[in-house]
This record gives sequence, structure tokens and C-alpha cells, in this order.
Amino acid sequence: MDNKTLTDILSKRLDVSLDTVNSMMDGLTKIVGDSCAELDSVALPAFGTFEPRKRLERVALHPASGKRLLVPPKIVVTFKPSAILKQRVRNGE
Repeated sequence: MDNKTLTDILSKRLDVSLDTVNSMMDGLTKIVGDSCAELDSVALPAFGTFEPRKRLERVALHPASGKRLLVPPKIVVTFKPSAILKQRVRNGE
């Protein structure tokens, strides 16, 4: 499902305009992004948790040349689905 399909479905289910749904989606992504940038996790009930993790600096080998490279530290965001979401996917709801 792409963004346009998702916003169309939300618009119909919530009985609001597409502009309202788009602004809600933009707000949600901004909140999740800002919270994760501050290393704070975001839990959405019945959906899951977005959790930032800090990867440390490390040395890696370039596969083609075999040279050693220094990989800088970075923040990655992981998603852990809730038990309710896992059950719904399993049951095909």
C-alpha cells in the first residue's frame, strides 16, 4: 500500500478531508522523527514501538578492495510490532 491509498482509506474511514489526513500524517511522522532523534522511543498502542538505537563507531572491510574503513556512529530506528498487531496479521484480519 502506498501513501495515497493509505490517506484515501483514512479519509473515508474518519470522514475528513484529504488535507486533514495529510496534515495528521505529517504531524505523526514529525513527532516520531523528532522523538527518535532525541533517542526517545515512541509506542503506539495496538501497533508497535519505534525505538532508536545508537550504533557505535566500528572498523569494516571493503569487500572489493579489502581496505579497512572507519564507519562513523549513527542512530538507527527499529520497529517492534505489538502482540495485537502480530495476532491480527496471523489471523488475516
